[in-house]
Amino acid sequence: MPMHDWTRVDAGIFHAFHHDWITEIARALNRGLSVEYYALAEQQAAGFGPDVLTLQEPKENEDDQPSKNAGTLTQTRPKTRFTAEIPDSEYYRRKKSSIAIRHVSGDRIVALLEIVSPGNKSSRNALRAFITKACEFLEHRIHMLVIDPFPPGRRDPNGIHAAIWEEIQDEPFILPKDKPLTLVAYECGLTTRAYIEPIAVGDALPDMSLFVEPENYILVPLEETYQASFDSIPQRWRRVLEE
Repeated sequence: MPMHDWTRVDAGIFHAFHHDWITEIARALNRGLSVEYYALAEQQAAGFGPDVLTLQEPKENEDDQPSKNAGTLTQTRPKTRFTAEIPDSEYYRRKKSSIAIRHVSGDRIVALLEIVSPGNKSSRNALRAFITKACEFLEHRIHMLVIDPFPPGRRDPNGIHAAIWEEIQDEPFILPKDKPLTLVAYECGLTTRAYIEPIAVGDALPDMSLFVEPENYILVPLEETYQASFDSIPQRWRRVLEE
């Protein structure tokens, strides 16, 4: 199923779809994640309201490490149209603010997934808040997958990834004009890497990587979960989106 033009419907319609999509993604992750990890939808983490949290259960011994071959974790490098990276020694965020990364239900947050909504771009302050919280989690080595189904605006002329990346790197990212929507996976280890896959309305959604530790990720079935969620939209609004 192709990506639809969500600017054609009211923000409330997208919100209903958004809620179903994150639920489907969390279910898919929990079916695929190894026993050391689990996903929760719509939780609050240190002031950041991600759509899906990927958590690791606490270890009796802090030196214990999850098996690198457990479950469906993958170690080969993701293949996306663009990649970018920043060595740890060069990581610097221009506008720092204090934030404490807290445990959720006693378990360690290892990754976040966020689907951008119209509200995240509705004002300068809203976009600044989104960028700031994303940078804070990258700074604390929390892996992220960001899905932006909305085209750039005057506040983010090269998309959400470019807005995040320019906070920590002088080299700009230029979004291709024919692919104005952004999917981006962030891997946070000694080097922070971004795997960027621009798409357009009408494109099928590729599976994207959600890292749970450096060099280990699970593929998020975006197309499958998107279709399952879209099928639940009232026919009246499906017709508008499919015209």
